[in-house]
Amino acid sequence: MADTPNPQVKEINISQEMRTSFLDYAMSVIVSRALPDVRDGLKPVHRRILYALHDLGIHADKPYKKSARIVGDVIGKYHPHGDVAVYETMVRMAQDFNYRYMLVDGHGNFGSVDGDSAAAMRYTESRMSKISMELLRDINKDTIDFQDNYDGEEREPSVMPARFPNLLVNGSMGIAVGMATNIPPHQLGEIIDGVLAVSHDPDITIQELMEIIPGPDFPTGGIIVGRSGIRKAYETGRGSITIRGKVVIEQKSNGKEVIIVNELPYQVNKARLVEKIAELARDKKLEGITDLRDESDRKGMRIVIEVRKDANANVLLNNLYKQTAIQTSFGINTLALVNGQPKVLNLKQCLVYYLDHQVVVIRRRTEFELRKAEARAHILDGLRIALDNLDAVIRLIRSSRTTDVAREGLMTQFNLSEKQAQAILDMRLQRLTGLEREKIEEEYQNLVALIAELKAILADNEKVLEIIREELLEVKERFNDKRRTEIVTGGIENIEDEDLIPRENIVITLTHNGYIKRLPVSTYRAQKRGGRGIQGMGTNDDDFVEHLITPSTHDTILFFTNKGKVYRAKGYEVPEYSRTAKGLPIINLLGVEKGEWVNAIIPVDEFVDDWYLFFTTKEGISKRSPLTSFAHIRNNGLIALNLREEDELISVRLTDGTKDIIIGTKKGMLIRFPETDVRSMGRTATGVKGITLGHDDEVVGMEVLEVDNDILIVTKNGYGKRTPATEYRIQGRGGKGIKTCHITEKNGDLVSVRAVTGEEDIMLITTGGVLIRTDVGGISTMGRNTRGVKLINIKEDDNDHEYVATVAKVEKEEITEEANIINELPSEEEKEVEVEVTPSDEDQTNSTDEE
Repeated sequence: MADTPNPQVKEINISQEMRTSFLDYAMSVIVSRALPDVRDGLKPVHRRILYALHDLGIHADKPYKKSARIVGDVIGKYHPHGDVAVYETMVRMAQDFNYRYMLVDGHGNFGSVDGDSAAAMRYTESRMSKISMELLRDINKDTIDFQDNYDGEEREPSVMPARFPNLLVNGSMGIAVGMATNIPPHQLGEIIDGVLAVSHDPDITIQELMEIIPGPDFPTGGIIVGRSGIRKAYETGRGSITIRGKVVIEQKSNGKEVIIVNELPYQVNKARLVEKIAELARDKKLEGITDLRDESDRKGMRIVIEVRKDANANVLLNNLYKQTAIQTSFGINTLALVNGQPKVLNLKQCLVYYLDHQVVVIRRRTEFELRKAEARAHILDGLRIALDNLDAVIRLIRSSRTTDVAREGLMTQFNLSEKQAQAILDMRLQRLTGLEREKIEEEYQNLVALIAELKAILADNEKVLEIIREELLEVKERFNDKRRTEIVTGGIENIEDEDLIPRENIVITLTHNGYIKRLPVSTYRAQKRGGRGIQGMGTNDDDFVEHLITPSTHDTILFFTNKGKVYRAKGYEVPEYSRTAKGLPIINLLGVEKGEWVNAIIPVDEFVDDWYLFFTTKEGISKRSPLTSFAHIRNNGLIALNLREEDELISVRLTDGTKDIIIGTKKGMLIRFPETDVRSMGRTATGVKGITLGHDDEVVGMEVLEVDNDILIVTKNGYGKRTPATEYRIQGRGGKGIKTCHITEKNGDLVSVRAVTGEEDIMLITTGGVLIRTDVGGISTMGRNTRGVKLINIKEDDNDHEYVATVAKVEKEEITEEANIINELPSEEEKEVEVEVTPSDEDQTNSTDEE
């Protein structure tokens, strides 16, 4: 027997069914759960909580009721979901650190900014707040539509009358299916003024509105940095703003500085923040913190961060901004329901939609009051007729056998309606007194005037707008308060506004152990060569200055590390310290990784075309890349070149693409070749061979030669000399080079190769932290294969431990009378004669490419 089809079974396409069902689910979440309505700024759960409070009569002027009772009423009548979710929503509405203007007045433990949860609903009590009463004002005057609840046995409002713009005032957050909303709260008075401005000028621009509404106003205060993010969010509906906590730096009597945090960015957990700062300090990622404590109480927030005496509090604060939630980003996405559909709105659209809703509310309320007034006037008109014909009315009623007969008689004899006739029958005898008759007449005349006024309102839209303005100003007068969040202009990443920082020359030093600082270039006065120098900075026994540059405060400083990465910072971002201070760990300024250290520093005034960066590694590999390739560097650095295993970056120089390059090695060899021998390569290329190294040799320096340059070399034990660049012939890249210095045990290996003109000063820094500044023009000019003369006196008893570590060129400074002039006459070592160069010194090989 063949199978007969079952009429109760329906064949469907499962793919189509899944698509349809998921779409239905998504729309349900969007409309019924996650997104606020543009008119009242409420999601369904918030609206139901407030209506349940109103329905139970738990108003702002009534006693508190148990939260469990309220939650039970909400889930029983309107919101068939979990009681925990409903209670948590109500708790948020009662938290002054979550809502700018709380909609629920809570009594008991409702949580804290430390992330503490509220007490169970059986312990807490709630009622409507005063301002939430304004959201429901006139709800019983037919101002909004009601709809069936989930089981059809109750009625609930589809939207609130919302007598203030709650969407922007309290903001909203929600995650739907495939979309999310994140609207920041605002200051009530500013938003109301914005609505008033739109009502007066429908063509007002967003730029004009921003003069009235400068930006969000968070319940926890804080500081919004910059206005560009606000402008973008107000113009497009989407944007991102940076918020910082409100911080002051105080100085204690002992000279130590203390960072006090009084306000935090919106929705930052204070306890978690304190834990994060402690963790960073413990892991040495934040240097300079000696104590951390939370002194917050009911009077306000107070996080105390004590700063080490030799540390800079402003620098530490900058790092707190970068590494902790004291500075956060708030992504604005103004997504709300407009006529039941999700829509991204700009600032003006939010205000216009709210104003349109208020026009509807006022018109519906006016129509309700007009119907009510006309109905009452109709009754009073009947009573007036009865009073004017009192004797006839009494006779008719007395002669009537039943009430129905009396009613019909009144309607027929005096041309009254059924309601008027019934009102006459219901009238008490006391209304027949003269005084009561006067009251009826007075009430009737007042109603006639009211009806005329209500009809005039409905006939004139400007009158409707005027009522809206008056009622908004009334709400503003009752609930307006001071703005809590400050808005400051300036860079987001920089503490200081660059335009306010003077452009001046500075010295930036970086030690072998990674401590960086800046100080004015005038800190050091010039001395004659051979002097002992002055103490340049305080260092540990195992630390010494390794890099020294003299940029401007506005220059971009590129930091190249041994691993071939590059980081960047502005000159003024490097913290300023005293001459003898150690400085700041560079890990607190840059995102340098573990096992990575800075091997080259280049100041750049402007990233322009036709300029290049020339790289040389310890193994003699060279590369040339366009400067513009390094104009945009991420906070965590960028790959500058790919290094071979066990190789590291030694030197980087700026070039214009037309110069000669010199590369010097530890064993005194030097090669000169045109930079065009190294073709321009991409940022991540490895490079080609610049010099061929001998046994146990390595590159110590690379320079770009200018016209009339001399080559200055300095050795480990403080010897140096100048040699004209003309003594070094141009070769092809990749050769062994020629001898530039006679290396002996007395002068030591080469530590520096510099191109000089004789019109500058040089700074020499020893491993003991001693620094001397001397005129290059005072250094003897000698041949290539000579030992040189003493430039700085190294302590004889420290000879095993102290040696020249860094040599840097600085602008020439005039020698003053106060300068410490030492060893003005040439020493015996300066009278050393030049040594003949043997042919073997000039041995070289052909260049070879090593891509």
